[in-house]
Parts: sequence; C-alpha cells; structure tokens
Amino acid sequence: MYNSNFLNINDLSLNQLQLLLDLAREFRKGKQIQLKRPVFSANLFFENSTRTHSSFQMAEKKLGINLIDINPTTSSVQKGETLSDTVKTLQAIGVDLMVIRHHETGWYHSLNNDKKITASLINGGDGSGQHPSQSLLDLLTIYDEFNGFANLTIGIVGDLAHSRVARSNAEILHRLGVRVLFGGPQKWYPKEFDAYGEFMAVDDLIKEVDVLMLLRVQLERLTHEAVDSFTAQNYHTEFGLTLQRYHTMKKRAIIMHPAPVNRDVEIASELVEVPQARIFKQMENGVYARMAIITSILDAKGLIKELPVYANTN
Repeated sequence: MYNSNFLNINDLSLNQLQLLLDLAREFRKGKQIQLKRPVFSANLFFENSTRTHSSFQMAEKKLGINLIDINPTTSSVQKGETLSDTVKTLQAIGVDLMVIRHHETGWYHSLNNDKKITASLINGGDGSGQHPSQSLLDLLTIYDEFNGFANLTIGIVGDLAHSRVARSNAEILHRLGVRVLFGGPQKWYPKEFDAYGEFMAVDDLIKEVDVLMLLRVQLERLTHEAVDSFTAQNYHTEFGLTLQRYHTMKKRAIIMHPAPVNRDVEIASELVEVPQARIFKQMENGVYARMAIITSILDAKGLIKELPVYANTN
C-alpha cells in the first residue's frame, strides 16, 4: 500500500520504490488519472527554489489538482505563526496535500506525529536532511540509462556535509546494491557516510564510476570563515569536473547534477550539455517522478476513480 505522506525516500520498501519508478514511466508515456472530487494543494517553500517548486506545480497541474497560492514571505509565518499552525490552517480550509521546503532539518517529524494533521505532507527538502523527490527523479534517470541498478558504481562529489541530495541518495543507492563512492573536500565528508560507501580522491573516483553526481557548494550553509576562504577557481581545479578529468571517464558514464549548476565551479561550463550529461533530463524526469509521488498519495487517500496500474501492491 502507498503512504499518505512522502517525507523520506528511505521510508519506502524497495518494492514500493519500484512501483513509483514504473508509475513515473507510465506518466511519461501519457498516462492520466481521474479524481473522485476536486483536490487542493499548497506549495510552501520557505527556501528559494526554481526546479523543485516549478516541477511540483507542473506535476500538480498535469494531474488536474487545484493550487492554492501561498507565499511564505507574505504569510502569517512572518507574524510568528508556527509551521504546525500554518499546516492546520490550510487543512481547515480544505487543502488536501502540501509540499513543504523548510530550512529546518527534519521539520516534518513533529507534524508527522501530530494526529490532528490529516492533510498529506510532501517533503520538498529539509535543511541539510532529505530531498526525497530529487532522489526519485535521480533514480528514474539512472534506471532509464542502465535498466536497473545492479553492478553500478556511482560517485557523489562535492559539498557532502550540507547536501540533502547526497544524504537521500547515498542511503537509497546503498540499499539498491550500488557501489557508492564519495569525493570532494575531506572536511565536508560526514563520517556517517562510511555506512553507505567509500571516500576516494576525485581523480581516482572519476575513472571508476558509471554515474557521476556533482553537488553544488552550498555557500549559504557554510560559516563566514568558510565562505571567506572559498574560491571558485581553486574548488574547480581541485574537485570539479574539468575537461581533463572528463576525458578520463568511462565512455558510457553519465554526468548528473541536481542544479542549480555553478558553471566552472563543480563542472566546466562546456560540459553541462555534452552528450554524456543528463542534467536537463533530470529536470524533465522530475515532473513525472513528482506526478508519481502525488498520485501514490491520492491513491492512499482514496481520491482516484480508477486506481493506477501499479497501486496497492505491498
């Protein structure tokens, strides 16, 4: 059975994960759903976002969902209202599901345990914690390319300490049996990642991977001292995908990045759209992945007339 919330991709069984991937691919082929009644959603983004926000909006519109326009910068949150009370207010006026991005890591834990909250919650990213919809679209992109995950080596390179993408992906890829390698500044490598893979020098890692996932340096989460000492050119030379490193990659290897891309920092500008790059394909897949996520929630709430082909399977 699908869940009524989508908060951490690692809460899913591998079978549930496969069902979501299959459903996303069905949507890409043109699958449609019919709702039993009008459904209302609100997207609450307390941190800046272009891709995730617009991708969820597109997914909701494609599914025929009514969007309630909420701008957190002009909402009652600015008057001191708690996130819990904001959610309960929107629930009270009839909102069925909410996509929330918040700077607080793990913002959803207390809300998920609050029995008075019956509206469905989707984690659009929590601090340095999780980014489950990004993980699903990443997995969809990899699945399309290799028709599975068996025997793959995937490298995640960059600001690992502050990346919710790295945290979500490292754990789920490990569960899928992928060999996971990590690279980037040693000072930004969390020791907890030892449970999922191995840290390796970037020059060695790039030669071994089938998938290279590059991460943005999240200057907004660094200390003032770290920001002051950071230079784009030095980072690119030491840890970025330069033209020289690109030419050492396997011929079939693909390049991924959750974006926004800082050209000539984590990746040379000339490489953003080379044939091996899947960066914009990831964005396209994001709409279908998020359609699958929302549909699974609507199914769990009994709001779909005809159940999706892959629904309600344990």
